Amino acid sequence: MNASTEIKDVVRQKYGQAAVSVSAGQGGCCSTTRATSCCDPITSNLYDPAQAGEVPEKALQASLGCGNPTALAELKPGETVLDLGSGGGIDVLLSAKRVGPTGKAYGLDMTDEMLALAEENRRKSGLTNVEFLKGEIENLPLPDNSVDVIISNCVINLSGDKDRVLKEAFRVLRPGGRFAVSDVVVRGEVPAAVRKSMELWVGCVAGALSDRDYIDKLAGAGFQNIGIEVTRAYGADDARAFLATEGVDEEALVRDVDDKFASAFVRAVKP
Repeated sequence: MNASTEIKDVVRQKYGQAAVSVSAGQGGCCSTTRATSCCDPITSNLYDPAQAGEVPEKALQASLGCGNPTALAELKPGETVLDLGSGGGIDVLLSAKRVGPTGKAYGLDMTDEMLALAEENRRKSGLTNVEFLKGEIENLPLPDNSVDVIISNCVINLSGDKDRVLKEAFRVLRPGGRFAVSDVVVRGEVPAAVRKSMELWVGCVAGALSDRDYIDKLAGAGFQNIGIEVTRAYGADDARAFLATEGVDEEALVRDVDDKFASAFVRAVKP
């Protein structure tokens, strides 16, 4: 089994377990019905109360992202949006409301349990301009030049082949289409112990690209007008809280990752 396949299997298992937990009514770690002390700093407090009230509770509970791409993507009525790694569907449902009945919001996920939860949330929302697709972000099941906006919420970091993901995103975007994703980026060198940990891949950290590498890979895929805007930087206390949720108790590692990771909004345009 190669490293990319191993990563994918771990991601599928962990996110499947998260979906089952939410579907069973056990809530998500960051749900409004559970203590927030169990939340890592990356996935907590991403949606304001007004947005949270727009979607079913289980869509909010299943949110495992690192940002709020629908708040930053400047979606317009009538646009077609694709969410890479849509999970329980929160960003798809919010996007569908913003593009309106003349627009369309697709969600793509590889995990059966998350897709089932997303379909449940779609039904509860009553939205008719939403469609969830099964597939992998390295091989998008949509035709060339078919999407206006691609969003994603801390999922591209989970791929072992980010160049392929970005090339596929470029392919399905229409000319003038926008890439507008939330992701975790690295600033400086990251300890090898973090890079090697499969558990931390699931938390978006070990697979994070440096801001420079992200820009270079987007340019290599053909994108222009590339920008990275840090939305939340993580210090030593944040690192300690996150590593604790992943079963890592290593104070030296905390010092090494202090201020190295940040959630960011990554923008680019297909010419």
